[in-house]
Amino acid sequence: MAGDRTRHQESRRDIRAAMTDPDILFRLAETIEARKQSDLHASYVAKLLHEGRDKILKKIAEESAEVLLASKDGDSAHVVRETADLWFHCLVLLAHHNLKLEDVLDELRRREGVSGIDEKAARKAGGVTGQAG
Repeated sequence: MAGDRTRHQESRRDIRAAMTDPDILFRLAETIEARKQSDLHASYVAKLLHEGRDKILKKIAEESAEVLLASKDGDSAHVVRETADLWFHCLVLLAHHNLKLEDVLDELRRREGVSGIDEKAARKAGGVTGQAG
């Protein structure tokens, strides 16, 4: 019995790990970067990057609105799908600006453990410049 329970717990842990794999963001960012050189007719990412910043920003605005509407409807699965679309298009925007996922993660690490109120006050006082929040 104990062996069965242990195997079951290990199986659940493996499933959770696979479903919460943070490396998916890095793999997606790498794919987006690789698609910069793809045929515009064969790659949505290549086409979107070719159409430029305003088109990418329009997609981000659309996806943001869809996240808000899904949340307002109270549909958790829809919120997840629309958030995935939003994150995807934000990664495309980063690629457009030749930025990396690591740049955003570094900024989040910098902010970790800092009160949002203190962080915002530091920006207003000139401690941190050029950042939105």
